[in-house]
Amino acid sequence: MAQRPDTPFLPRRVPIDGYSDNFFHFAGMSHSGSILALPSGIRPWPVTRFAEVTTSALAQVIAEAGDFELLFLGTGRDPAHLPELQKQALRNAGLRFELMPTPAAAATYNVLLGEGRRVGAALVAF
Repeated sequence: MAQRPDTPFLPRRVPIDGYSDNFFHFAGMSHSGSILALPSGIRPWPVTRFAEVTTSALAQVIAEAGDFELLFLGTGRDPAHLPELQKQALRNAGLRFELMPTPAAAATYNVLLGEGRRVGAALVAF
């Protein structure tokens, strides 16, 4: 049975232990595909490429915006730009955000999480 996107793999913040082509490793687990690492935990994210990051795809991020202050958006293998509509939705939720290729986004998320900062990540697998 597939993991539902609204159900976290584990209900707490944990670092991303590693990533490879289309896989993320965390807390002794692995997941094939994109993930959200939010205050409620790590969960699957049904986005297969950055062009699919719509306001609807960011709904869970926006729902938890009061629980963290900085979002790292992993764009996949290459840099990308977020459309203005999605930028405005994140800003309206009170979130600051940084876009960068997924490996850099995961690494930066880990560093700031380790420092006790209130961060989240939306990571597109590649």
